[in-house]
Amino acid sequence: MSEIIAGITIPDSQMARAATQLVRDTEPDLLYNHSRRVFLFGALAGERKQLKYDAELLYIGAMFHDMGLIERYSSAHDRFEVDGANAARDFLRGYGIGENEIEQVWDSIALHTTPGIPQHKKPVVALVTAGVEMDVLGLAFDEFTADQRHRVVTAHPREVNFKEGIIDAFAQGTIRKPLTTFRNVKADVLALKDPAYKRLNFCSIILGNAWNDSGHGHGHDHSRC
Repeated sequence: MSEIIAGITIPDSQMARAATQLVRDTEPDLLYNHSRRVFLFGALAGERKQLKYDAELLYIGAMFHDMGLIERYSSAHDRFEVDGANAARDFLRGYGIGENEIEQVWDSIALHTTPGIPQHKKPVVALVTAGVEMDVLGLAFDEFTADQRHRVVTAHPREVNFKEGIIDAFAQGTIRKPLTTFRNVKADVLALKDPAYKRLNFCSIILGNAWNDSGHGHGHDHSRC
């Protein structure tokens, strides 16, 4: 019997079941339940917007989207979103999934904290972000019915103080590599949670870089002009 939550069928292929078990075994309950809710809210958004999407790819994107926060999957220098995307790519290749499909899942994870872009990409990419934005930020909250919200949260409860808990999870997953937060929303997380964090400034980097635009240093000796 397939599991159906709020009218959405949870993918039940061998690959989907393996992904569920992997995330269940790897992530704390807070992130596991969050990832399942991301799939459900993303799928519900897809139904509402009448988008044609591959439910299994959406499921993999949702389930892996925070895997990069986990030390086992965390690289030394890449953004956690890229680490999660790479983990999903490796997992999908193990099941012989085509590169076009893998690219959609990779993008869905890598771009899920980059507002303004995912909604213009393929449905799988757009809907992972829609699910994340609903569950974390409460965006489009009222576009989901009270019954849909109730059914999703009954199946996968939001922990007491989930808001604080998810911020803590973001902080723990990024605090060892603060440079990866430059230009993205996780800078706000470290500014709140890490007293030693120094926020990089885009304009300061431009103004302080090695290029000499004062009329000198362009390979010509202007001193004799």
